[in-house]
Parts: sequence; C-alpha cells; structure tokens
Amino acid sequence: MRVETPVERWTGKIGIVTLGATEEEGGTRGRKVVIGGAATLPFLSFEGETGYPPVIAGEVIDTTRNYPEQLRTYFGDAVEDPGEWAKKWVEKYGADLICLKLHSTNPEEEDKPPEEAIEAVKTVLESVPVPLIVYGCGDHEKDAKTMELVSNVGAGERLLLGHAEEEAYKSIAAAAMANGHAVIAFSNIDINLAKQINILLTDFGVKKEDIVMDPLLGGLGMGIEYSYSMMEWIRLAALMGDTMLQMPMLCDTSIAWKAKECTEEIAEFGDIKKRAVYWEETTAVTALMAGADL
Repeated sequence: MRVETPVERWTGKIGIVTLGATEEEGGTRGRKVVIGGAATLPFLSFEGETGYPPVIAGEVIDTTRNYPEQLRTYFGDAVEDPGEWAKKWVEKYGADLICLKLHSTNPEEEDKPPEEAIEAVKTVLESVPVPLIVYGCGDHEKDAKTMELVSNVGAGERLLLGHAEEEAYKSIAAAAMANGHAVIAFSNIDINLAKQINILLTDFGVKKEDIVMDPLLGGLGMGIEYSYSMMEWIRLAALMGDTMLQMPMLCDTSIAWKAKECTEEIAEFGDIKKRAVYWEETTAVTALMAGADL
C-alpha cells in the first residue's frame, strides 16, 4: 500500500535580502550573500521551495575583554587584530560573512570614541572580501553616533547594521538608509514585538528587503525551547501570509557562551573545550531547525 506524504500548501514566502556589494555594484566585496526566499518550513524540500541555504558569520570583537579563553585556542594572537581575526575566519574556517562587534565603545567599560572604533571597520573591510555585519555596544546613545560613522565608512558596501529595537530604531534606520545598508530588527522573544519593530521600520522608510529579523535566541539551557517556539510561530505566520513577518531571520549563537557550562570546569560534564563547542553547535543547529537564515 502506497503511503502519501502529507504536504502543507502555504500562501506566503520569506523575502530575500542581499548583503555585500561587489565592485560592479559600487562596493569592494569579492562576493555577496543572499538570504531568505523559503516558501516552506526549514529543510522540507518535498513541500516547497526552501530558499537560499543558511549562511554563517564569524564573530570578531574589537576588544578581547571577557573573551572566553577556550576560543583563543582556535584563533591565537589573531584576536588582538580585527583584520587578522577576520582573515582567519574566512580563510581557515570558511565564514560566509564577518560579524564585527564594536564592544570597545561601551561607556561602562573602555568607552572608546566612535571615531576610533570605526578603524576596526575599515581594517576588516580591507582584510576580507566577504560582506560585513556591524553591531555597536548596546548603549543607545553611543550606538547612534557609532552607526552613523560606520554607515559612512561602509558607504557602498551594503553592510548589515545592528540593531534597531522599539525603544531606539530611528537613528540606526536613518544611518542604514543614508548609504543603502540593511538593518537588523531586534525583538525580545515575542512575535508581536517582532512584527511591531518591522512595522515601525517600514513606516520610517526602511524597505522590507533591507530588514533582517533577530527574534532573540536563548542559548542551550537558557531558554532555547521558548526561542525555538517563537521563531517557529514567526515562520508559520509568515508562510500563512503575514507580510510584516516575512523577513529573513538572524540568530546570534554566541549567546551560548553565557552558560556556565561553556566556561566552568565541571568534572562530570567532561572536557570543557569539547563541551563548549558542542554547546554552541547545538544552539546553532536548533536555530537552523527553527528557521534561521543567518
């Protein structure tokens, strides 16, 4: 007896976002990255178009304060130079993009002026040919100044700037729009908030094809089940036709390193170096299964 595979028919489709710009497009990237385009749930190719394959960005931070010692094993002295760090990500580990975090601008820590911090952006752009994601430090006032400069330095490069949230989205949206960059729409594990920030950004003038959603991923042991459910709801709503949730999704898997299991010696848990890698790996795979594009 033949068994028919049950197939869902969806009316919606995830939008497409292009990151990076080649020389022909006014940038200097050796290649660009395209995400989105799925018309079904993740990896269900028998059901419909799965869109562009998920891509991976390598994290580079402009300060090594509080950086996990276990990770230095993989990058060595390169962590002291954003350009060398980015090169190692691309040339040795095959990263599709670089995610540069300007944590040195944090007013409660190093408080580096934005004018100094953007030197790391210039260095990374000169060191690797892949598209670039740039985050600030999380302080709204400082990030507003920093992202304006980042946008200007990366003019023509089609950067992805992070992040815009409901309490502070106009400055980063304006910075992105000024030079043709894309923007990360951040929300706190809530489908209504995810939709709201997308509405605010589009009402402000940001095009849908310039928005990537970050619904906030909880790491393994830190709320990952709830994050998975929320991402799944967002994807289902998008496939059912909600145009304000049809943007590709980004997940920051470095959140996994906030768990004590990644940084503390716990004898019964085995080798900490292997455990920490598996911890982030499990977090990342879960995000992919929930619909992450980046």
